[in-house]
Amino acid sequence: MFRTVADLIKITEEKDISIAEAMIQQEMDIHQKTREEIIARMEQNLTVMEKAVEDGLKGVHSQSGLTGGDAVLLQEYMKKHQPLSGEVVLDAVSKAVATNEVNAAMGIICATPTAGSAGCVPGALFAVKERLQPTREQMINFLFTSGAFGFVVANNAFISGAAGGCQAEVGSAAAMASAAVVEMAGGTPQQSAEAFAITLKNMLGLVCDPVAGLVEVPCVKRNAAGASNAIVSADMALAGVSSKIPCDEVIGAMYRIGRQMPSSLRETAEGGLAATPTGRALAAKINGNQPMKE
Repeated sequence: MFRTVADLIKITEEKDISIAEAMIQQEMDIHQKTREEIIARMEQNLTVMEKAVEDGLKGVHSQSGLTGGDAVLLQEYMKKHQPLSGEVVLDAVSKAVATNEVNAAMGIICATPTAGSAGCVPGALFAVKERLQPTREQMINFLFTSGAFGFVVANNAFISGAAGGCQAEVGSAAAMASAAVVEMAGGTPQQSAEAFAITLKNMLGLVCDPVAGLVEVPCVKRNAAGASNAIVSADMALAGVSSKIPCDEVIGAMYRIGRQMPSSLRETAEGGLAATPTGRALAAKINGNQPMKE
């Protein structure tokens, strides 16, 4: 059983297995389930993710009126223009946004690792799917790889915005996605760890400041940034770029930063963007049940 990324990489090297396989074996041990049961459960998660992206790309809007329709705008833009950031990156962004718009509209999503950060993993997965053409089994393994790194974060730091800010939520999700992209693209377990570290380093200190206390603004767009960060960091790791700070130490730094954050920046809607004049005005409209302009 592994508890740190260093442990995880050691297991993959000693047993000559993938990160996904290490996670499957650990899940079998923890839950006392068969391989078939563990994989079937993860495939259910994949199916939920697929449906959320599909629904989001059709266009959904939240009851508050704060979010909705941006995933559609991004896909329409991609059809008419050559994206400056590249098709894979912007596709990941659109599908991350689609997932979080479904969440904001009270639809069904798969928390990876939380509802507020649910767009990063599927956004990255379904974007690289178009390029890498993975099998169903490889897509399920993508989720096990993401889960392996999420397991380490959850047991050594935190994954909720209330505990450690958005760095712990979207930051962790983006890093999980990046590590999984590397494995799907044929990278080594160590390269997956490098991608995770690079991604999370880029999101250290990110606060959690939801306007009106809703998981909408700026949460949806932060998932977009997280998904793009994941793809870029994966490319860096695959190119041979490494993190000077080891993965486990980056996670430790994230934990300490989160502990130092004031409560106003940890999901209380008392600071950051939530405390801006516009943020407070939007909250007043929503709480007063006044209609929002489209």
